[in-house]
This record gives sequence, C-alpha cells and structure tokens, in this order.
Amino acid sequence: MDELADLTERLVAIPSHEDETAAGDAVEEWLRTGTDAAVERDAVGNVIARRGAAADPDADTLALVGHHDVVPPAERQTEGEGTDGAYVVERRDGRIYGRGTADMKGAVAACMLAFRDADVPDGRELAFASFVGEEVGGTGARHAIDEGFAPDYALVAEGSTNYSKAGVTDVVVAHKGRRASTLVARGEAAHASEPDAGENAVYRACDAVDVVRDLDAPETAVFGETVTGSVAVTKLHGGETWNVIPERCEVTVDERTVPGERADLGRAESVHGVKWTVEQDLPPMACEDDAFAAAALASARDVHDHLGLDAPEHVVKPHATDAGWLTEAGTEPVVCGASEPGEAHTKTESVGIDVLDRCYRIYVDLAEREW
Repeated sequence: MDELADLTERLVAIPSHEDETAAGDAVEEWLRTGTDAAVERDAVGNVIARRGAAADPDADTLALVGHHDVVPPAERQTEGEGTDGAYVVERRDGRIYGRGTADMKGAVAACMLAFRDADVPDGRELAFASFVGEEVGGTGARHAIDEGFAPDYALVAEGSTNYSKAGVTDVVVAHKGRRASTLVARGEAAHASEPDAGENAVYRACDAVDVVRDLDAPETAVFGETVTGSVAVTKLHGGETWNVIPERCEVTVDERTVPGERADLGRAESVHGVKWTVEQDLPPMACEDDAFAAAALASARDVHDHLGLDAPEHVVKPHATDAGWLTEAGTEPVVCGASEPGEAHTKTESVGIDVLDRCYRIYVDLAEREW
C-alpha cells in the first residue's frame, strides 16, 4: 500500500492541466524501468504498454485504462502564484489530497502496479494505457483509437466508489454521453416600434425551445440497469439593443445521451428559420459482453469479501468517460475506480488510500481471471 500511495503522490505532484508531457514522462519512465513490457509513447503523448501473449494471434487483450491530464487546479492546490506552480500534495487521515488524486492519477497508479504485478494467463495480452486530453473531449483516446488501439476488453479506472452504497467500489456497465447542440433562429431586423415589419428571431427561438421541451428523454437498459438521459435548454441569447427586432437568436441545448438512443432534436428545425448543429458529441458506454461484465463484478466482490466489505453491484454512471470512445471502437469496457461522487474537480479533491489498494486488488484479480 505504501508503494501505491507513494506513486500516487509522485504523479499528482506533476502539473498536467495545460501540458501533460512531464506527467507522461513519469508514467513512461516507471513502466520502462519497472516492467519488462513493450512501452510506446505516441505522437500526442499517450503512454501505452503491453505484456503477455502479444505474439498469439488468437489472444484477447485486456487493457487497464486511465488518463494523466487534469482540470486546472485551485490556487490552494498549487505552491506558486495562481495555477502555474507545482501541485500541493498532502497525505492525512488515510487520504491523499491534491488536484488529480481522484480524477484520476491515483487510479492510474493502481493500474500501473496491477499491470506490473498480475500473473497474466496464457492466451491473454495485458495492456496499459494512460491517455492525454480526457478532460477536453477525449482527444488522446480518439488519437490512439485512430492509430489502431482497440483492445477486446477494457477496465477504465474512472470513479465508481460509493455508488450503490457507502464503502464499496462498484462496477459500471453503462454511462451516459453528452451531446452539445446549438439551435440558431434567424429572422429579419426592424424597428421595434413596427414589429410586424420584421421577423423576430427570439420568437422563433422560443418556438424551437417549446419543441425541445416536449421531447422525450432517451432511455435504455443495460444488464437490468435503467439508463435515463436528459435534454435541456441551458442558454438563450438574441438581440443587440432594446429598440430593434432581433434578427438572430442562439439556443444552447445540453443532452445526456444513452447507449443506442438520442433525443430527436432535428424536430426543432420544423420551426421556420431554425437550424440545428451539433457542437460536441461524447459517446455513451455500454458493456454488452455478459461474461466480461460478470467477471469484473466477481473480481470486485471477491476483493470486497476478502476485505470484509459489503458486496458491490453493477451500476450506471451519469457522465461520459473515455470508455465511450472505446465502445465506439468495438471494445467491451467496464468502469471501476477509486473516485467517489463529489471529489473530482473540487478544491478539496482527495482519494482514500485504502480505496486505491482495493482497486489495485480488483485490477490484478480481473487481469488474472478467466471468463
């Protein structure tokens, strides 16, 4: 456990909110000196390593996946002025505090040690990947996939702790995606004293908002777990001054998508003068391999039982991760990691050392398990 905590602290101390290079250097150096794996650093800075039955064309690949970029730290989380200094890392009361402890350098450290220590069975290749750019739309994962990274199975080590109940690390079998859309309503400007001389773009936008409000939220089920999305207007901006009929109005729509389903936002274009564009589409995730999902839960339950903890469950996660991009590439993923709800991206971000150890044990168990 000390080695895991020490490695977590080492990774967390390295700033990686604007430039992930130094953090990637540390991950790469550790893998090259601490394992006999084949290690690759790709053009965008992803670190990928492989060991086991790589030469066997029939071998399945299981990947332990994380990311070493973080969101910008709060001032209290740095040693220098603003957010440019080295990151502050503190260990107290069984937890490690600092930017990236929960999301997700602690889990990356657990993956690294599990990758090194697991006794990989015959017929399996074990891979490790730490991506860049997860916090800005999965740029690293997308690059790796474009370059051919598509393991058969993946455990993405994002947070799944305290979902079904306190004190357990659950196994996520599905999560929502996010589609960010813009509706642009166009009209014709006129003096506000003669409103009928123009076409009010705000009125048209409001008609489009009514269409969005009436849309059904997407919903599906994965392993008996209901995944319910949402669709909501979050911004509306139109007009330039108080005495001119506005000729343009823009509406922002946030949609949380679910596997295989989308809200029919195209219906908003039934309003004259309204056009719909998609600005960002982070894909949802669903594991469709019963045996792998069951194996991951069995590993988690065995570890919890050994530690005298309550049994974890299959759960769903409310927000997107790199597992969504892997799903699109044909990988069967689950999500299992140390971060608890309310920890990531906060000024007091922290992770439990005992939970990191629990995750390490789950990752080793799954890497060694047959399914």
